[in-house]
Amino acid sequence: MKDLMGLMKQAKEMQSKMQDAQAKVADLTAEGRSGAGLVTVTLSGEGNMSGLKIDPSLLSEEAEILEDLIVAAFQDAKVKLDEVRAETMKSAFGDLQLPPGMNMPF
Repeated sequence: MKDLMGLMKQAKEMQSKMQDAQAKVADLTAEGRSGAGLVTVTLSGEGNMSGLKIDPSLLSEEAEILEDLIVAAFQDAKVKLDEVRAETMKSAFGDLQLPPGMNMPF
């Protein structure tokens, strides 16, 4: 019974930490760049594109080049966002010990 109470307490603590971490993740942003900074994409913590900047010098280029640069900038931002999200979640849980076989999704 004592183990069950401890497990319940740990589950509540984990739920609280998860909610706090999710709130922090929602506030994150990540910026990706391509073409030596000529294209910049900003992603919100949820992974939605919240900004796109294109250097005017690219507007006279072929559409395919610009499309490739936008995709590359998005991918760069996504990688950065994934890293920041994982670090935020990891730091939120600190040294919380989970039961064997239970892993956090980060």
